[in-house]
Amino acid sequence: MPPDLWALYALMLESRLFEEAVASLWHDGLISGEMHLGTGEEAIVAGVVAHLREGDAMALDHRGTAALLMRGVDPALILRELLGHPDGLCGGMGGHMHLFSKEHLAASSGIVGAEGPAAVGFALSAQVLRPGAIAVAFFGEGAMNQGMLMESLNLASAWNLPVVFVCKDDGWAITTHSARVTGGDLTDRARGLGVQAAEVDGRDVSAVWEACRPAIERARSGGGPAFLRARCVHLEGHFLGFQLLRMVREPLREMPRIAVPLTGAFLHPGGAGLRERLAGLRTVLEAVLATLRDPRRDPANDPVRRARAALHLEEARLEELEAQVKEALNDVLAATLVEAPA
Repeated sequence: MPPDLWALYALMLESRLFEEAVASLWHDGLISGEMHLGTGEEAIVAGVVAHLREGDAMALDHRGTAALLMRGVDPALILRELLGHPDGLCGGMGGHMHLFSKEHLAASSGIVGAEGPAAVGFALSAQVLRPGAIAVAFFGEGAMNQGMLMESLNLASAWNLPVVFVCKDDGWAITTHSARVTGGDLTDRARGLGVQAAEVDGRDVSAVWEACRPAIERARSGGGPAFLRARCVHLEGHFLGFQLLRMVREPLREMPRIAVPLTGAFLHPGGAGLRERLAGLRTVLEAVLATLRDPRRDPANDPVRRARAALHLEEARLEELEAQVKEALNDVLAATLVEAPA
């Protein structure tokens, strides 16, 4: 049975529009602190979550909003939480990186790699109390270098636990290319621990859905854990307001903020020698040029656009679906921003 692309697109669109609204509120100063959006990960999350059923659990990283929305958590509760209101999902105390829903067996954490132990705990509980249920862990490729995630893969393999590890690989560890700080191949690393592993284009929701199906079915039937490496592009960088992207998008405003102190440091009579200063300047310029060629700027790397393009022959149906999703989100925004206590 092929995936229902219409249903998957609806999940992805709701997530994208919700996070765009969150970004707007953040820029307006209504949401404090850093903001890590999942824009660019929608196909991975939708392709996996679409297979989940009641009793399944999710261990999420600091980009957990999309998974919670797609799992059915009330968007108004999430939004109130991000705004810091006491009637938010976690009483206004968790922010966007620590979202929990006991009803949905979902927990997120800002600790890199913590999704591994949480998912293994969920899976052990399922194995004992809810046979046929599974757990899913969502994390970035940088988490694969954390000891507790490696230990979780090992324990899941040794105990044959019903857990699927989903690695959302965008190739970046904040501002460092992941390949520069990672030895070997991540997929081979999982296989080396006895975990069945596969790779998929994380920008293609149908491909993710197809790749995830046998892994989840095997886990449900007692076949043990699986590892899915899905490559994607974080459209907003590591966090909202990513400096290099701001520089590219608004050069007239952002360049002076960098050029003036950089020039001052370069011409300062003390400090490092000319060779070291030139090397530092070259590093900065290379980062700027790399951003100009960055895949985040390529529409082909946007999973929501790709899913929509696959449905474009039914434009009227598309417009109706999009109007319904936008209307529902606008209702949530209006009710939340008006009714939430100060």
